[in-house]
Order: sequence, then structure tokens, then C-alpha cells
Amino acid sequence: MVLSDIEIAQSAKMQPITEIAKTAGVDEKYLEQYGKYKAKIDFNLLSENKRENGKLILVTAITPTPAGEGKTTTTIGLADGLRRLGKNASVALREPSLGPVFGVKGGAAGGGYAQVVPMEDINLHFTGDIHAIGAANNLLAAMLDNHIYQGNLLNINPKSVAWKRCLDMNDRQLRSVVDGLGAKVNGVPREDGFDITVASEIMAVFCLAQSITDLKERLAKIVVAYTYDDKPVTAKDLNAVGALAALLKDAIKPNLVQSLEGTPAFVHGGPFANIAHGCNSVIATKMALKLSDYAVTEAGFGADLGAEKFLDIKCRCAGLKPDAVVMVATIRALKMHGGVPKTDLGPENLVALEAGLPNLLRHVSNIKNVYKLPCVVAVNRFPTDTDAEINLVIEKCKELGVNVVLSTVWADGGKGGMALAEEVIKLCEEKNDFEFSYPLDISIEEKIETIVKRVYGGNGVVFTPQVKNEIKKLTALGYGNLPICIAKTQYSFSDDATKVGAPVGFDVTVRNIKVSAGAGFIVALTGDIMTMPGLPKKPSAELIDVDENGKITGLF
Repeated sequence: MVLSDIEIAQSAKMQPITEIAKTAGVDEKYLEQYGKYKAKIDFNLLSENKRENGKLILVTAITPTPAGEGKTTTTIGLADGLRRLGKNASVALREPSLGPVFGVKGGAAGGGYAQVVPMEDINLHFTGDIHAIGAANNLLAAMLDNHIYQGNLLNINPKSVAWKRCLDMNDRQLRSVVDGLGAKVNGVPREDGFDITVASEIMAVFCLAQSITDLKERLAKIVVAYTYDDKPVTAKDLNAVGALAALLKDAIKPNLVQSLEGTPAFVHGGPFANIAHGCNSVIATKMALKLSDYAVTEAGFGADLGAEKFLDIKCRCAGLKPDAVVMVATIRALKMHGGVPKTDLGPENLVALEAGLPNLLRHVSNIKNVYKLPCVVAVNRFPTDTDAEINLVIEKCKELGVNVVLSTVWADGGKGGMALAEEVIKLCEEKNDFEFSYPLDISIEEKIETIVKRVYGGNGVVFTPQVKNEIKKLTALGYGNLPICIAKTQYSFSDDATKVGAPVGFDVTVRNIKVSAGAGFIVALTGDIMTMPGLPKKPSAELIDVDENGKITGLF
């Protein structure tokens, strides 16, 4: 009988969080317990601990498919494998959003025997961080609309309001709304909409801030609207910064939990990678580096999204330099990229595999040749994978000078990640000449074009007339030197989700562009990407239940 992820998690014997803190080297004075198995760590540990930083390992993946790749599972299993080899390792992950948990993905804390626990808590309310971020976002929205209602001393143009309310749930009904209806006391009527909380700029600010002071400085810069003469209006102009920081003062402390094998896990922050920058908080990553010899982290979706933003935005902002990159793939997913439907992935199919392999090879080439980083391919092995299929992947990756290691962490936990861990240890000792994919001192258009051509493999970029005008305005306002965060489908290198594999000869169309001045990047929206997802036809929420003893079932 194969146990579900939640059944495996619920049968695990967890250590008290105080013991995990000792394992991680966290002094009791920095520990704030949330029950027996969760805690927050005071971020002052970063400035007061003089230990030298460990090695930083980024786990990323090929372009996602419905067949699944197991990136988070591999991240956790790798850290467990490093510890089985006697290394001081920890893991730094994003917090799951309730939207996907109740929507299409179910739980998002790893899988099988490579999970972080308590699985239910992490996937549901956890320590309340995402709720705090939503409250801060919505306080800022309320203060903005109240200012307009109470006399509008800042001369805000109500039609220029750029700040949406949010909630942490997939709810397509709220994408486009009309609010402020009724009597004058109800506000100014306008077309509006909601974002999911993990797409809020507050989440991006939260994840890139490195201290309370930095948090406040970033919050102050958030642009919420424009005046009638096109000048930006910020959170600072609304005198909102102190109150926003007060709502976030506890949330900004990283959360400490554990893997099934007792590996310390810092789970903190969770921006979407197809909408936002897709990485856990800088503070949590730096804490893992400060406390471990090997800190394993991940970036959301495929390497064209999560890894690109991790490297070009997060590393640039935080002064980080990865020591090695793990590219996760499955034979099944590669065959899907080669045109095989999900129902026919079991039988050996070398033709389809060879047709899908360019997707993996383009991602690997980007890591090695664009970013100049050491890389290993981790193949999550399934029972249906044949030796001939495995050997084909090994042969093609060898042509790029990259090794392939088989991983069985889903079934075997850390034991199944030991071979991968050994390869990662070797890679961390290699010299690397890490580079960003683009410099900051070129124009906004050139930066977007560089990402599309160098990382996505596209021909170029189409900018709508509206976007061209907005770029001119943002450049004139002094935002032209910021890095770029491209919002696009996670299912393709292009902006068309149907173009799987490694498409060529495509253009990417930028249909909207905006500044996230607090986060410190320009957001370019492409294709039909939405900042408020919807639930699928049969949402995961229909399978979730709780019994009379409080035991949750159905959370995958």
C-alpha cells in the first residue's frame, strides 16, 4: 500500500522544535515558539552571529508539466542526503499559498519521504505570515482610498490608482470588480480588482528586505497611484509606513520547522514565480547560510522563471552568489515535452524523449553558459523509466559537460539523495564565474529583450503602444535602472502555454508594465498571465476534510 503525502507526514515522529533549533545552532534567546513543532527566529541572529557563511545551492527545474518534476521534494531530499553524509545542512523554502493548496496543487511541502513537517500547518495558516502581508496590503489600500475621500490633499487622480486589494485564495470572481458604489460616503466609484496575496508587492518587499529598517525603506517607496500631473504617490506620502511595518514586525522573522529526517528547514515568504519573483525571503536564505555549511534553496517553476529571478533579482539585491545549481527533471515530463499525452507516459519512448530533451538542455545551457554556474541534472526516477531512457539523458547532458544523477528521494528520503549530495559537494568546490544575464545600465526594453533572447531562446519582444508610453514615463521618473521581473506562463519558454519543449522563432508580447518600486524591480506582464488565479473544475478543496479528533485528510 502506497501512503499519501499527508499520511506519511502524520505518521512521522517529529522532534520538538527546541531540538531542531539546537541542531541548527540557534541559541534559545533567538527562538520564539509557535507550539511544539514550529518557531520563529529573531532576525538579529544574522548580525550577532559571526560564523562564516556556508555554500549556497539552488534547486531549479525544467519547464513544468502535469507529469510533475518534484523540485521541492528534491530540495528537501538533497538536504537530508547531505546530512546523511555528515554535512551540516539546512533547507530554505517558500511558504505555500492557500490558493494552490485548495486549487490545483494540494499540499506544497515536498512529497513522499522528503517532506517538511508539520505538513498541515505549513500548508494552511502556518504562523500567519501571509495573513499579515494581506492585512498590510489592504491597510494601504484603505488609507489610499480614505485619503481621496477625505479631501485628496495629494491631488491623486482616482483613475490612476494602481494598488489593489488582495486575499490568499484563488477567486476569479474578484479579478475585475466595480467598487465605491452607492452614496458619496462609500468612496469614489471605479473599476478595480483583487490580486492573490502572494502576487502583492508587499510579499515581494517582505521577501527582499534584510532588516526592519530595510523593510520600512522599501515600503516607503511603494507607488500606489499617480497625481493628476502624473507624479507618483507612495506609501510614504500617505504616512502609512509605520503602520504597515507594525503589521509585519513578527512576520518578517523566519519560520523554523523540520524535514521528516530532522533537517532544519527555514520556510518563509512565498511570492509566485510566474507573477512575482518566486523565491523565499532573503532573511531566511541568509539565516540558512549563516547556520549551515550547505544551504539548499529552491526557486519556483522552471529555470526560465524561478532561477532567472533568483539569480537576476534576488542574488543581485542581496549580494548572494550560488555555489552550485541542481536542475530537476523526470523522464515522464520530458516525454510530455516531446508530445506524449499524460496517459501514455509509462511505455519506453526514446523518440518522444529525444524530442523533449531540448527543454532540459536549454535550461542547463542557460545555467552553465549564461550564468556561468556549475550544474548537475537530478532525474527523479520512476519505476517505469528504462535504462535506455536514462542513458539517453545522460548522453545528451554529457555533451554539455553536465553530469546526471538519479534521485529516489520521494521513495527513500535522504538515502535516495546521497548520490546527488555527493555530486553537489564536488560542484561547490569548483570555481565559478557567476554573471547576471543582463546589466542594469541598459534600457528597460533592452533588459526585457535580453532575457527573452538569452534565457527564453526567443527572437525578440513586441511592446504594445501603451507599454511603450509607460516605459517612457517610468524611465523619466528614474526607474529605468531597475531589474526586470517578467510575468509569464510557467508552461513554456514563450508566452504561449501551448508551445512546450524548446520552441524557437517566437516573439514575446509585453501587454502591460508597472513599477514595483518598493521591491525594486519593473514588472512586465506577458501573454494572458493573471495576478488572481481561479479554481479548477474539481478543486483540491473538495477532497479535504477533518474528523472529530481534528485530523485533516485529503491534503494530498
